[in-house]
Amino acid sequence: MHARDAVFLEDLCPKLRARRWRQQLHRVTNQRCLYCGQASESIDHVLPQSRGGLSITENCVPACLACNGHKGDADAFVWYRRQSFYDPRRAMALKAWTEGDLKLAMRLLQWAEPKASEASQPQAHQTRQASGPLWRWQMAA
Repeated sequence: MHARDAVFLEDLCPKLRARRWRQQLHRVTNQRCLYCGQASESIDHVLPQSRGGLSITENCVPACLACNGHKGDADAFVWYRRQSFYDPRRAMALKAWTEGDLKLAMRLLQWAEPKASEASQPQAHQTRQASGPLWRWQMAA
């Protein structure tokens, strides 16, 4: 028997193939929203289906319900830049994802996620933003 003669369960049940594809997208990002980093519960089309977006890996990203609902049918990149949780590393990961470079997207997402050990320890050299105008002697220090 040859491989082309075999019948696969996914061929008989297209819904199973779609379910496995959706689960794989969530697995790739550790069940995290690509936009904000919260738990992902849905799949968002970067280019919405209403604007001609396809249901392919490069156009579908894991998203939490809040991000998916707020984005609606807006352009993902324009919408994301207006959010309070905007992170340029996640924006670069989104761009890499849509261009089909999932390996780069995952590296950028790992960079955006703080490690558990780093998150619990305060950073010693954290810079502060100025609350008022800076005087020349403050800028030099």
